[in-house]
Amino acid sequence: MPSWREVGKVCLGIPGKILDAYESQGLRMAKVQFGGIVREACLQYVPEAVAGDYVVVHVGFAISKLDEEEAARTYRLLEEMGQLSELAERADR
Repeated sequence: MPSWREVGKVCLGIPGKILDAYESQGLRMAKVQFGGIVREACLQYVPEAVAGDYVVVHVGFAISKLDEEEAARTYRLLEEMGQLSELAERADR
């Protein structure tokens, strides 16, 4: 199996703030804000998450909670590494 260096891309979880949590078709869902972009994410893996909480989202699923300070620090690091361009590109589609 090739290493991530050989493949050239690593899929990262992105921190975001839950704006609204709701149920849809039997699943806990949320509108999550990543900077100026809002996306839908599933909250099934973090059932305790509510509006105002920060979560790490990976391929449409919130996978963990984190505090606001850690979310801001992580977002800055991802921005410095140039890892947020794909998120912005997807918002333009």
